[in-house]
Amino acid sequence: MLDSTLRDGEQGEGISFTVQDKLKITRLLDSLGIHYIEGGWPGSNPKTDEYFKLAKKEKLKHAKLVAFSSTCRAGRAAKDDSHLQNLLAAGTPAVTVFGKTWDLHVSAALKISLADNLKIIDDTIRFLKQHKKEVLFDAEHFFDAYQSNPEYALSVLLTAQDAGADRLVLCDTNGGTLPDKVQAIVSHVRAGIKTPLGIHTHNDAETAVASTLAAVAAGATQVQGTLNGYGERCGNANLCAIIPSLQLKMNYKILPPQKLAGLTALARRVAEIANLPPPSQAAYVGHSAFAHKAGVHVSAIQKNSATYEHVNPGLVGNKQRVLISELSGVSNLLYKAKTMRIDLAKDDPQTRQLVQKIKTLESAGYHFEEGEASLELLLQRTLGKHKPLFELISFHVTNEKFAEKELNVEATVKIKVRGKEIHTVADGNGPVSALGRALRKALTADYPRIKNIALSDYKVRVLDGRHGTEAKVRVIIESRDDCRTWGTVGVSTDVIEASWLALVDSIEYGLLK
Repeated sequence: MLDSTLRDGEQGEGISFTVQDKLKITRLLDSLGIHYIEGGWPGSNPKTDEYFKLAKKEKLKHAKLVAFSSTCRAGRAAKDDSHLQNLLAAGTPAVTVFGKTWDLHVSAALKISLADNLKIIDDTIRFLKQHKKEVLFDAEHFFDAYQSNPEYALSVLLTAQDAGADRLVLCDTNGGTLPDKVQAIVSHVRAGIKTPLGIHTHNDAETAVASTLAAVAAGATQVQGTLNGYGERCGNANLCAIIPSLQLKMNYKILPPQKLAGLTALARRVAEIANLPPPSQAAYVGHSAFAHKAGVHVSAIQKNSATYEHVNPGLVGNKQRVLISELSGVSNLLYKAKTMRIDLAKDDPQTRQLVQKIKTLESAGYHFEEGEASLELLLQRTLGKHKPLFELISFHVTNEKFAEKELNVEATVKIKVRGKEIHTVADGNGPVSALGRALRKALTADYPRIKNIALSDYKVRVLDGRHGTEAKVRVIIESRDDCRTWGTVGVSTDVIEASWLALVDSIEYGLLK
């Protein structure tokens, strides 16, 4: 298993790791049990050189560091090539070099003869083997090359094999070869090549994972990919899907069970380091991977989770979730209420009324999938089990803007807490910021724990743009404290009122918990 998140993954749009980010991910990959970590192309930029300098000091328990480069350039001996000198300077036990296998690339991109291309591949690998490196040869564009000129594509592999390459990695660089073709080609190659094969696929046809699994079925013994499928264009093969598929579906022993159970947390941690939202619908590790919305599905999984779950989510560290929406039935609500420790009976008329109320609110624009804390408060209020921590008397927000000066925003809040009226004023960099500060100021004396609650995300969605400025908006607020994260929702034709509703639920839920 080779992870290329730090090299191929960083080529994805919107991703840029610092050196410290790369070191953190290196430790995470090593703790998971990845065999090879490809750290980047030495000499390509100062950050990569700094990474290899510091990474050599890491005491890795499982992984080998791998530096990446091209073969030597045409007309220059490998020993004199600066790319290969940089590769050696990285000091890694293993190296990856890529070479051209597609005759189109040799003639159009390198502008050399097919024979000369074989010579630079041979010279490069022999030079690196003389320096005692484990050499992984990336056969770039191999599947396109094989379909164009199979004799030449195989001659490249045989040249690399004869030069001493430790592994020949077949690359679907353009990501357009479908799994059946991948499997057939790997099978043909396996029959004529002695050196172990690897597989490296891109996801341009949304088949990178399937193609990787097909290659393994045909005889590939090293899998290459990235966490969360990060990578150039449409990304690389996603190791977070490949690893559990190999282990749970194809019965390969990839990771100890306790390591596999850490896969979801690892995927989300790397997304956080990359400063990207975790892919919600990612197989196995996504937030929605084991989420159930339709009432028929929920009713079935309560009897036997295998009815709508292909594996036990706990095996990869994920969990089953039941969503509440306008598609929900009584089964959804009963399941959800149970997780919230709220007693509801299936035959109780009040339960049916709650289902209808939720559907009505969802139809009006509420979205309880991301606002589960608001849902819990709704159930408690409807059942008469929740007493508000405060009552709103009024709030007022003013915005002032003078010529070139900055916008001035001030909020006034009047609330009643434990029978006494409290009046506070606060400013902010926007109306929601000012309202939040004023409300916090009003509640701090009676509820000092409010200081532990922080807003971590704020989203506004216009629900029907056809109504222009009179359209309803939905505001979802994500909040957190030292222990948990929760979401609340508010809907109104006024964005400030919608924000207030979500904000009030956020604070009430946090204080109650």
